[in-house]
Amino acid sequence: MYYNFQKDLMLQKNRLELSYLANEQLLKLKDLHVNFDKNRVYPRDVRFNSAIYDSSKKEIFSTFSNKHIDFNEVIYMDEDKIYLIKEPESYYLGTKYLVLEVKSDSSWHKNVYKTLSIYGAGLFLLMVVFGYFLLRLLLKPMREAIELLDRFIKDTTHELNTPVNAIMSNIEMIDTNSLDEKLAKKIKRIDIGARTVSNLYQDLTYLTLAHKIVSNDEDVNLQEVIEERIEYFTLFAQSRKIDINCDLEENISLHIDRKKITKLIDNLLSNAVKYNKIKGTINIRLQDGYFEVHDSGRGIAQEKIDAMFERYTRADESVGGFGIGLSIVHMIAEEYTLHVKITSKEKKWTKVRVSW
Repeated sequence: MYYNFQKDLMLQKNRLELSYLANEQLLKLKDLHVNFDKNRVYPRDVRFNSAIYDSSKKEIFSTFSNKHIDFNEVIYMDEDKIYLIKEPESYYLGTKYLVLEVKSDSSWHKNVYKTLSIYGAGLFLLMVVFGYFLLRLLLKPMREAIELLDRFIKDTTHELNTPVNAIMSNIEMIDTNSLDEKLAKKIKRIDIGARTVSNLYQDLTYLTLAHKIVSNDEDVNLQEVIEERIEYFTLFAQSRKIDINCDLEENISLHIDRKKITKLIDNLLSNAVKYNKIKGTINIRLQDGYFEVHDSGRGIAQEKIDAMFERYTRADESVGGFGIGLSIVHMIAEEYTLHVKITSKEKKWTKVRVSW
């Protein structure tokens, strides 16, 4: 709006000057009209270009390079030129329209853009400052709710640790072989429940304290760690009658924090058990350059695979969980430049490969 206003103002200032020039040109046309038999040279002026048109807007004579004239305007600007259209009182040489063309002064253009830039930048900064305080005000309740939830999660995870460790420690001291079968099954279910809560506690702790955990990198024998974690998850697998098959190559090591690679493997195994079918299978392979977990479970829809590493994303809402396992896997993989690839066929299988 400001630009258009300034342009109109500039045109009106030029209109008066161009009207004087047009009157001078009309006098020359009158002279040519009267003395046409003696002088047949169209009057030219170094200050402007001009053209004359008849009543049907057909060109009689022109010194323009531009042949497209807007006869609906009195004065207008086209690119860097200004055009004035004047209708003489007398039709000299059949002229109904006299059009003058002059080059526009670019200084007004520069001044307009300079003004717009200065005031625009000032307004933008004002809006940024105002927007910042307004957003802080509007987001304050949400921020307080998030901080409250964060404190609740931290407090809850802290309180979970002691009773879960107590349960697991006491279960380990029970000799299930000396118990009758029914009681042994109950103890086993308690053990599975305690381990599930323990895994959840470790995941939440990692998410809330990951930025504070100092990595203690060392050469870790992957075969040993995987076998150790398989033994831990065997109880979960047996409760769902899932067979675990292993193909683990020996003497493969990674320079990595032992707790973090354990956490990565735990989440892959936990998902393979959790999202598997009853009497399903889990194939675990360790080769030079990669480690993969292949289950015979529910699978993941192709359109969801890319989003599986986002926090709180779950492939199947019917199965328990918070959707943080693969997010933790992705965090650890990024830290150590590991590449995680998920391939899946819905309702058939899922394979997660971690390569390096």
